[in-house]
Amino acid sequence: MSSTTPRRTALDALHRSLGATMTDFAGWDMPLRYGSERDEHLAVRTKAGLFDLSHMGEITVTGPGAAALLDYALVGNIGGVKVGRARYTMICREDGGILDDLIVYRLAETEYMVVANASNSQVVLDALTERAAAHGGFDAVVRDDRDAYALLAVQGPESSGILKSLTDADLDGLKYYAGLPGTVAGVPALIARTGYTGEDGFELFVAPADAEKLWQALTDAGSSVGLVPCGLSCRDTLRLEAGMPLYGHELSTSLTPFDAGLGRVVKFEKEGDFVGREALTEAAARAESSPPRVLVGLVAEGRRVPRAGYAVVADGKVVGEVTSGAPSPTLGRPIAMAYVDAAHSAPGTPGVGVDIRGSHEPYEVVALPFYKRQK
Repeated sequence: MSSTTPRRTALDALHRSLGATMTDFAGWDMPLRYGSERDEHLAVRTKAGLFDLSHMGEITVTGPGAAALLDYALVGNIGGVKVGRARYTMICREDGGILDDLIVYRLAETEYMVVANASNSQVVLDALTERAAAHGGFDAVVRDDRDAYALLAVQGPESSGILKSLTDADLDGLKYYAGLPGTVAGVPALIARTGYTGEDGFELFVAPADAEKLWQALTDAGSSVGLVPCGLSCRDTLRLEAGMPLYGHELSTSLTPFDAGLGRVVKFEKEGDFVGREALTEAAARAESSPPRVLVGLVAEGRRVPRAGYAVVADGKVVGEVTSGAPSPTLGRPIAMAYVDAAHSAPGTPGVGVDIRGSHEPYEVVALPFYKRQK
């Protein structure tokens, strides 16, 4: 298989039969949308949406030294995660730059699953493998499980009811950022609750051979409550409204977690050394004394949509840069996330705009997220 041929998920034929517009995303052929991305977005906000996320990268770490390896390789306190729970964390370079943001599930006492972004899964796998051999080696095995799983997600206010009709797993007892093994529509699955849309919802890690059966069962179970298939396009507008960072936009190797306003994921209090500790200690001190640029929300007063890379301006000067921008179906106006200097980061700061092809469009600075669901 040449590197130019995009990989296909186990649900590829199904997406095409549904008339999906496909796109190359991180080397995978993925559904961008099936119909109207606005309708798909609003279905997730008001009813439910079904996503194929099989492009995400699963890496299993097992063995007596699994916790020690992950505590060394990642910035979080992974040894402190209870079995059945998950943690949002990051893997950084020695210089503190973010290689990727991750979700780590503790599946058993000596077994973890690390879920990386599709675009970074090889980088993360390589880094974990390399770090497993550091300091004379950890008593742990790093396994590439990217082909062992298909990943489906059902998101939205109706998702719990849909899933309950297909499983006897204790969904009510499944907290946010937790995962438990169960059977859904007769299919063995790891059922997780770590959504990326701002809504309640579930992720189902299953064998690729079971993906189509499960998709069909979820589609049938959700048909009466308005479940629709959803592509990556609305996933992006949903996570943007929810103020959630996307690697390659809000996060990159040129930023430390402190530059990204996510210093809380770095756990200096954990025992032992970890990759990037020294650089991150300095970054934390820098952030204290001279605040870095701050990630803020911007809401358009007009109709023009800001895009990543556009300059944020005030008083004729560049004060920041847009990292993500899109029309917001929920707010009915264009929105953006942007890094701006601290002096222009307070909600309601006057005179802030975005340079959209030479014209300075007025924008209101707001606190993130743009959207928060009613609990």
